[in-house]
Amino acid sequence: MKIAINAWFYDQINSGSGQYLRYLIPALIEAEPTLQISLITPDYKLAVDEPAGGSPFVWPDRVAIVPAPVKPGNLGKVWFEQRLFPKIAAELEADVTHVPYFGSPLSPTRPTVVTVHDLIPMVLSEYRGGAMVRAYTSLAAAAAANADLILADSECSRQDILKHLKITPEKVRTVYLAQAPHYAPLESWSQVDYITKKYNLPEPYILYLGGYDVRKNVKALLYAWTYVAQGLGDTVHLVLAGQLPKQDSPFFPDPRKIAAELGISDCIVTPGWIPEVDKPLLYGAARAFVYPSRYEGFGLPVLEAMACGTPVVTSNVSSLPELVGGHAFQIDPDDTKHLASPMIALTIQEDTHNDMANRGYEQAAKFSWAKTAQQTLQAYQDVAR
Repeated sequence: MKIAINAWFYDQINSGSGQYLRYLIPALIEAEPTLQISLITPDYKLAVDEPAGGSPFVWPDRVAIVPAPVKPGNLGKVWFEQRLFPKIAAELEADVTHVPYFGSPLSPTRPTVVTVHDLIPMVLSEYRGGAMVRAYTSLAAAAAANADLILADSECSRQDILKHLKITPEKVRTVYLAQAPHYAPLESWSQVDYITKKYNLPEPYILYLGGYDVRKNVKALLYAWTYVAQGLGDTVHLVLAGQLPKQDSPFFPDPRKIAAELGISDCIVTPGWIPEVDKPLLYGAARAFVYPSRYEGFGLPVLEAMACGTPVVTSNVSSLPELVGGHAFQIDPDDTKHLASPMIALTIQEDTHNDMANRGYEQAAKFSWAKTAQQTLQAYQDVAR
């Protein structure tokens, strides 16, 4: 089969859609060596020699990179999605086109698969944005309805798609993603020494790694930490990793300001943005990973942490229970007192820590890009028929 893939996120390895491309395509080639894949991407993105914060990525030999003449900006993006991509896919005589994010063409020229990772702008009112954002969301929703098949990252996302896009159930299929292969337990204590010295981290520490928009619920984590501090004092610290907000706002609350107001600034460490190569070490050296998000279409960080052998404390909402099963602590995201309890237990109770670490590692092993690729390949075959 000839597959044409929308590669708008070709140069954005740190985004979820960019990582989806980087891990899915090699797995597809491994699953079906005769597959012919063309990545159609804006020409200006090919000038980027090295993605920000990562090493140069080498695509498999049989992946063709097809540049499209596009100007940067929002209008250029819509033109690429709605006109250029379907036009070039038709010229390539693709058997199937795949749009790996919520932005498929309203008038497809070939059988089309679209992956909808989540419907955050439709599910959460805070994320609906201004008139332009809402118009784009409406366009993407109408276009998704015209695709031959929609892939959802989780059953939670699938149900959101059925509800908000009014799609018939047989056109929406759940295909789980997976953590990258380099997420694995630490091999030696020297790795702990390396990562803690590089980022000046205290030992032991509990880790949060992710964004700081309001749905990530970091404010609740900081309130929960006041109970942890009462119980454990300064024997354990909270590491808040990731790019912090440039200024405090209701949409991007600054955790440093909240920590100061709660009197726990001395317990908080903020190393900033972490490159991909260091993330497995950061997870592996942590006593526990806490992720109290209010909504996730998939929630990849919890799988990454479990694959590194790190116990997880997370929310009992959206897709997160699907991923962790019964192998992580799951707490109501509004219950800050109960959120503190497992963090304390995982710090001081060795048996609890080891049991949850082992169970989480076994759970993460159930997810793989090989499995994702096999199910995606089946989707291609089904719509090609």
